[in-house]
Amino acid sequence: MIPWVHLDTAIVPGDGTPLKLMQRGHEFSIMTGATELMNSRLSGSEEVLAERSCELVADRARPRILVGGLGMGFTLRAALKALKAESEIVVAELVPAVVTWARGPLQPIYGESLGDPRLTIIESDVGAVISAEPGRYDAILLDVDNGPDGLTRDANEGLYSFAGLERARRALTKNGVLAVWSSAPDAGFSRRLKSSGFAVEEVKVRARRSRGARHLIWLATRTD
Repeated sequence: MIPWVHLDTAIVPGDGTPLKLMQRGHEFSIMTGATELMNSRLSGSEEVLAERSCELVADRARPRILVGGLGMGFTLRAALKALKAESEIVVAELVPAVVTWARGPLQPIYGESLGDPRLTIIESDVGAVISAEPGRYDAILLDVDNGPDGLTRDANEGLYSFAGLERARRALTKNGVLAVWSSAPDAGFSRRLKSSGFAVEEVKVRARRSRGARHLIWLATRTD
């Protein structure tokens, strides 16, 4: 068996949580402690997050999309593939080292995506980006942490609170879409979405589309 090699460690700004980038052959993993946050072989549900969200705003003249979390770029690459040339995609990534990894050891996974002219990467907390410009985004895609039940960073839970959902709603255009990835269902979060002025669809998807762990995506459309 090919052993795992520890390539680098990054610290999450604000709380000191360490993230490790690991490699085994052509496979990569980002971990915190003994918990794997993402793996380069498991991209299906993150791709569906982008595909389904972009379908809902594809008829707009110049869709503006905000993606929370760069990770290994699964959501980003699927969004670039799904959106037309006139689109704009902003990715907010809190950990600068994750952007460095994307341009370094993970570049074979990213390919040419980071050079796409539709893309802007902001090294910032996605919550701050959401709050900055009301009515700017046609879709906000949150692939942050473990979903509404924050695993690596307590501050992430603020994105999914009533206050966080109200900020996201204000940042969306009319009938804009808030799409949220989660490793597991969360009935309480579904209720908060509905109470916050969203029409909600829950999409169950496998980590590898047809097999693997079961993940959940909320597609929440702003109602006015």
